[in-house]
Amino acid sequence: MAELTLVEAVNLALHYEMEKDEKVIVIGEDVGDNGGVFRATVGLKDKFGLRRVIDSPLAEALIGGVSVGMATQGLKPVAEFQFQGFVFPALEHLICHAARMRNRTRGRLTCQAVFRAPFGGGIHAPEHHSESVEALFAHIPGFKVVIPSSPQRAYGFLLAAIRSPDPVMFFEPKRIYRTVKSNVDDNGQALPLDTCYTLRKGRDLTLVTWGACVVESLQAANTLSKQGIETEVIDLASIKPIDMATILKSIQKTGRLLVVHEASKNCGVGSEILARVCEEAMCLLKAPPKRLTGMDTIMPYYRNEDLFLIQEQDIVLQVKDMMEGWL
Repeated sequence: MAELTLVEAVNLALHYEMEKDEKVIVIGEDVGDNGGVFRATVGLKDKFGLRRVIDSPLAEALIGGVSVGMATQGLKPVAEFQFQGFVFPALEHLICHAARMRNRTRGRLTCQAVFRAPFGGGIHAPEHHSESVEALFAHIPGFKVVIPSSPQRAYGFLLAAIRSPDPVMFFEPKRIYRTVKSNVDDNGQALPLDTCYTLRKGRDLTLVTWGACVVESLQAANTLSKQGIETEVIDLASIKPIDMATILKSIQKTGRLLVVHEASKNCGVGSEILARVCEEAMCLLKAPPKRLTGMDTIMPYYRNEDLFLIQEQDIVLQVKDMMEGWL
């Protein structure tokens, strides 16, 4: 067992599955010679060769289309888009073909493919490099959408995604690629793609978050604990499907819900969670459920990036506000 960063855990999972299954193919821009823009695919080309680690042209539509074609013919492509904001040229293939293949062919064909992309802000990148649009893909029938927030989950989720018979959108929070470390056992054990994780127990408020915001949420929970407020922190992890059972069980105990996500507020995943809580468990709430999100604007350039990103103190203030004035 080795202590790894999140991006190293992604690399380890790719090595493991490519070793065990010769049908697994990696394709993307610079994934071979350069090992990917964030070095997530370092060493794969040297170990598995040009037929299984394919440097594509700078053409995201090609990456999407070729991956769908490979998957329908029995291969298991893991396609890398350098940034989530670069996925858009491939949407025709992803939405109209990858997500629909099983339904369209009544099960005769599947699209066993993983579409990886770093996402989110925090690295002072230019335009189209900092998007958080996971809700876009969660809205599309046929996709699973997963976001790991720790090295262990990155390793286990990616193994599960590659083994899934249907396409998985696998988004990696690049802000914590190398800042979060933990021990990872290279045992080939996959994690379920439909489960969220309770990272911290609490009695007063349920905080649901995912991706890089997990870091600030846990920091805020520790700060609040010193002030007598115990926050239960849940890493959603699976954006689609959502593990509502775990969330509702927590709300039954705390009576309050705050959803924190970096993506813009309007029509975000937080909206879906609040709606389902109101539909299924309104009687459990002691206060109106709230969202703390990114702004409904384009991610600003690096000089103003911190104004968009949610800080620990933002979460602390929101939680304290929710704790006042209600039963």
